[in-house]
Amino acid sequence: MFERLREDIATIRQRDPAARSAWEVLTCYPGLHAIVLHRLAHACWRSHWRWTARFVSQVARFLTGIEIHPGATIGRRVFIDHGMGVVIGETAEVGDDCTIYQGVTLGGTLLTRGAKRHPTLGRGVIVGAGAKVLGGFTIGADAKIGSNAVVVKPVPPGGTAVGNPARVVMPADVKRPPERAAFCAYGIAPNAEDPVSLALHGLIDHAAKESQRVDEIVAALEKLGARLEALHGVDEAAVKLRRLSAAIEGAIVPTQEVEPQSHRA
Repeated sequence: MFERLREDIATIRQRDPAARSAWEVLTCYPGLHAIVLHRLAHACWRSHWRWTARFVSQVARFLTGIEIHPGATIGRRVFIDHGMGVVIGETAEVGDDCTIYQGVTLGGTLLTRGAKRHPTLGRGVIVGAGAKVLGGFTIGADAKIGSNAVVVKPVPPGGTAVGNPARVVMPADVKRPPERAAFCAYGIAPNAEDPVSLALHGLIDHAAKESQRVDEIVAALEKLGARLEALHGVDEAAVKLRRLSAAIEGAIVPTQEVEPQSHRA
């Protein structure tokens, strides 16, 4: 018990520069108090003392503002920073070395009793302030959930999810070195570009490439139409190609402007 407590205090001092001493962490950090009381409540829950477990969790909620269901599984070195308004549901699983900020909900969307209704956080996941992770899926190891994101589907290991509904804008790097990356407060890496901006730039680049492809198609159709006009008896096909080219460009060529030469004669 005391070994786990020392481990938790060391973790908080490592991840929070505002923590100046072990005594300050022990007496002034509600996230630590909530984790310690949850261990007691979880032990009662596993011993089938269900009412006692719920009562201990309610006392912890009253004292810390953090609600952790006694049935939830919390790993080692989990840091709940600030903590006010955090809700962790009954079947949620939080892996080792995770960091959860204030206002986070690990909630469920099913009403089936006994089913896996709440999410599983892999090792080293960071969940930003106000984020909601809803459903019985898995957030991969070392993933980051942006502040106020609403996550309703799995996130791959190492990915970053932002928005409502959340989308993965920075997928995992398969060539990432095996050593663990430095801790990023609120899931934001120093000097990193805004993930939403990266996503928008990607869409703009995609639109530019599509426009270039359309121009190439139009040029090819016009060249093919010119070749057909040089042949006899294929004026109608040339007219159709010109109309198709004009439609792609966004303007339909009037019929009288592209009448076959045979009709003019």
